[in-house]
Amino acid sequence: MTGVLKGSGYYTHVSIADNNPSLEALILNPQPVVIPRPDHNISRVNISPNALKVLYRLREAGYRACLVGGGVRDLLLGREPKDFDIATDARPEQIYRLFRNCRLIGRRFRLAHVQFDHEIIEVATFRGHGDDSEEGDGSTIERAADGRILSDNVYGGIEDDAWRRDFTINALYYDISDFAVLDYVGGIEDLKAGLIRLIGDPAERYHEDPVRLLRAVRFAAKLGLRIDPATEAPLHRLGHLLEKIPPARLADEILKLFMGGCAIQTFELLRHYRLFGFLFPATERCLNHQQQHYPKTLLMRALAGTDARLAGGQPVNPAFLFAALLWDPLREQMQRLQASGLDEGEALHAAADAVIQSQIRRVSMNRRYSLSMREIWEMQQRLTITTGKRPLRLLTHPRFRAGYDFLLLRADADQPAAELAEWWTRFMAMDEKGRIQAVLSSPKGKKGKSRRRRKPRSAGQSDSPSQPPAES
Repeated sequence: MTGVLKGSGYYTHVSIADNNPSLEALILNPQPVVIPRPDHNISRVNISPNALKVLYRLREAGYRACLVGGGVRDLLLGREPKDFDIATDARPEQIYRLFRNCRLIGRRFRLAHVQFDHEIIEVATFRGHGDDSEEGDGSTIERAADGRILSDNVYGGIEDDAWRRDFTINALYYDISDFAVLDYVGGIEDLKAGLIRLIGDPAERYHEDPVRLLRAVRFAAKLGLRIDPATEAPLHRLGHLLEKIPPARLADEILKLFMGGCAIQTFELLRHYRLFGFLFPATERCLNHQQQHYPKTLLMRALAGTDARLAGGQPVNPAFLFAALLWDPLREQMQRLQASGLDEGEALHAAADAVIQSQIRRVSMNRRYSLSMREIWEMQQRLTITTGKRPLRLLTHPRFRAGYDFLLLRADADQPAAELAEWWTRFMAMDEKGRIQAVLSSPKGKKGKSRRRRKPRSAGQSDSPSQPPAES
């Protein structure tokens, strides 16, 4: 890692002992390593103007204000931060009074969100250690029996806050008062060494917040860093802790994991550390019993496509990736239902219900995603019809492009899908006259059956779900 510091004379390593002592034992010298402005590469030109407004207003009101976390880390690495977080000694209510465009959120961690037109600046009060810190909304940190932190609104100073953060590389502060970088935990040295290291005892910190298991993987994939051996050792055996995390919170983490431009590396690391199965258990079972590298071929193509679209600045629909992740569990469920006597269409609808309901018990997804997934899956059946008027009508369907792209994914590992994808690719390239001739003469695919009259639905049940805007 080059370019983290312009000079090395100002850095003294703050050692984290090999025997993983407690945080309390580590806080022996509260004095930070100070890297003055001439000796680091962070410039206000590269900081969000909105973040600077918040920093300046807090300082003008007499509070200490620092940029902290991933924003500082990424700037030191020469990367463009995705967001900018601020830490301050102002309490949440004091922050709220300073900004008309502010709202307070969170019960587990009380935070202030300062809302600008298209950006939210998150502001947190310096956290303390509980027993020896100033009281916040509660006098102590509330923990579950298994060590998870349930509530943490205990406030302290910047020194306490640094040791309460997860990884050393995320515990660096850019002080707006003098533009220096402050390092209490050895984060600069770890950046230079390319290491991801937890602060304190790794097992204890993972138990406090199991999402840190996923964050370690995400930073390793995203930043191309190595996980420190002591931080890495518990990863293989603590995946079960993720079962205690609310599905909605895991959903947020899934989007960060797979929508950050390094989905393939993330997927491989999640499986390497035996974490993937606690996020997508049905998919993991299919991967462990795959035949001829299917469904992994489909998944890898979907992940690569996601990365390519993000790299090209194109929009990505998470529902498309979810549809790929759950495609093989859907196929297995369909086969069982068809063996029990359901026809293909009925089996698809019932299997989709079962697979989605099972998955959202582990990782929640909003209704828009689940509807899009169903439509992509249903489109795979519709695309098998290559005669009559239906192929012509299908071209105008809002989910046609997503369904066709999904068919292309399947084509690498499924010969019938490959033949079908080739037919649709030729069909799309034809003019109107050629398309009409193609559907009249096509010997392949299924013929559209005349529709049977459906049984009346129960009151309040619509004939078909409303369709979100098309995204591929």
